[in-house]
Amino acid sequence: MKRTLSIFMVLALLLTALLPIAAYAEGEGNIDHGGGGIGGGTSESFWDPGDEGVRVTVVRAGDHVVVTTPIDLTNQQPDDIQAHFGKVSKISYNNGFSLTPGLEQYAYVNPGKAIPKIINSSGGNANIEVIKSYFTDELVIRYIADATGFNYDTLISGDYKILLEPIAYMTFQGVRIAMTATEAALYDEQLGGGLRNTMGALSHKNLPLAMFLEIPDLGYPAWSGSRTTSASNEDIKSSLGLGIVRFSEAEPPQVSGYDYTYRVNTQVITAVTVRGSQADPDHPVTVRFTIGGRTYTVNNVYYPNGDSQLVWVRWTTPSMPQTMIINVSVTGRGRASQGTLTANIVDLSGHDPPDPVADDRNDAYSRASLPNNPQKTSASWGIWHPRWHAYWVWHSTGNGSGYWCDHGWWEFDWNSYSASLTASMSVSPDDKAPTASGNTMKSGYGINQTVTVQVSTSQSSAVTAAQTAVTYFPEFRYQSYWRLLERTDGDYKAQFKFARNRYSTYNRRTHFTPIWLPDGNYAPYTYLMDCWTPQGMLSMNLGDSVAISGNLWSDWHIAPVKP
Repeated sequence: MKRTLSIFMVLALLLTALLPIAAYAEGEGNIDHGGGGIGGGTSESFWDPGDEGVRVTVVRAGDHVVVTTPIDLTNQQPDDIQAHFGKVSKISYNNGFSLTPGLEQYAYVNPGKAIPKIINSSGGNANIEVIKSYFTDELVIRYIADATGFNYDTLISGDYKILLEPIAYMTFQGVRIAMTATEAALYDEQLGGGLRNTMGALSHKNLPLAMFLEIPDLGYPAWSGSRTTSASNEDIKSSLGLGIVRFSEAEPPQVSGYDYTYRVNTQVITAVTVRGSQADPDHPVTVRFTIGGRTYTVNNVYYPNGDSQLVWVRWTTPSMPQTMIINVSVTGRGRASQGTLTANIVDLSGHDPPDPVADDRNDAYSRASLPNNPQKTSASWGIWHPRWHAYWVWHSTGNGSGYWCDHGWWEFDWNSYSASLTASMSVSPDDKAPTASGNTMKSGYGINQTVTVQVSTSQSSAVTAAQTAVTYFPEFRYQSYWRLLERTDGDYKAQFKFARNRYSTYNRRTHFTPIWLPDGNYAPYTYLMDCWTPQGMLSMNLGDSVAISGNLWSDWHIAPVKP
């Protein structure tokens, strides 16, 4: 559906348009663009220049968490949109949210102050300075706060940023569809390249190149690739189709971090973000983490003026559950700031299910929905590396003599790193279930389970393996009891299985299903976690099932012995 401005905002924007008052910039735009020339399309697949919008999302700066439902701003009236993917931000997609058709009518917002042209085309190019000016204008930011339901003063405090994503309203194979650049890349992957083959000049060039970052921010790199040619799906997902409006911090330099929950005896990463005046080899910054009586020192932290650097340490949690206070100190450029993080160390052991017995009953049993814990399957980060830009100047001392002096300066290169987590789960009847057939078994027998995990990263020193897998069961409504899986093989490429069951006659890695289970699917659920990166923990929801048909009593037959 369509949303409109509040009366206050309408009057404010009308006065801005009518009176000769200067517009005041409240934020700073981290936006650049490219593209140009779009071709002719076909009668079934085409796009009209100007048929566009911008998705707007408020994001917390410290941990990159989306804090508002995205809204789509546009000058158009796209009431004829037949297909879209809901209101999902690039951050959510990159954190593992799957591309899903939106079932509700496409909703959009017409701002009182028209949005400038965003997507370049053969009909004319967008002006990046005009785009920056629009999205950093105080009245526009006030409207964004009003439209998203987010407090304006909180928005501009320096703790939050605005994520912008260009949207194209196109006709594809006869269907009017709305999509961001990230959605176009994900959709093209689903179609096996079908979108790129037909609409590539828009979907893989002008739309993603309509906005990208000048400098790294929110875990996304600055774009250094071509500004005039089509991009790959991977480049679009990782680096294109976004702009950011950020706001000055109140008291730089500062340390921002967030609390952690860790498991006992686990390798973890603890990170903070350091900001302030430029740090370079002439003015290095040092960060110290004091954890459990030990101090971890990170020297030579560098970043450009007004920017930031993620700083982290890798350590192992203690063997006993407890609350730990992590003190962080920052020194450099004559200023220091203290930070304190609280880590909750928990122990998940000791919750194994009880031994099922033959006369167990649960007449009130009903199937519960599978859990859906927070899932994040990829992360990206980077490190600033300074390099000296020499600039030699001749200083004359008279009479044709003098000397050369280097008046150069420090420049910075951004080195990007990433990590991804993939995994699968397989459940099957135990080999000791005598009447099992394929994936069908009778209740009362055991099941086996294997979780196969792959962690891929370009900086292994900053990424741990996935270390914890916990399986929950439907007979307990996925609560109260669970089994901690045992890593039986590997590290970054690993397998997890049930620990050996102390109730198993054969000491097998099995879980016994209760004999009272009704026929139907039996679906254990596993939460895979503790793959730590500087950008937090990677985790996955996993599931599989076997079919229950009958119970083990039907395998027993008692009859008198013939004489």
